[in-house]
Amino acid sequence: MEKKKFVLRIDEQTMKALEKWAADEFRSLNGQLEYILTQALKEAGRYPKYKEEKK
Repeated sequence: MEKKKFVLRIDEQTMKALEKWAADEFRSLNGQLEYILTQALKEAGRYPKYKEEKK
């Protein structure tokens, strides 16, 4: 799967909280953001692979 790059503007407090969360779970910040987004998509039933698995 090809990964796409994009710019994210985020306030400093949120960034610090995400960096700490990522460190606590032994992930990079990028990995943590990808994990959070994937989980949210799965919970909403909008993650394509997850939809196929549930059928």
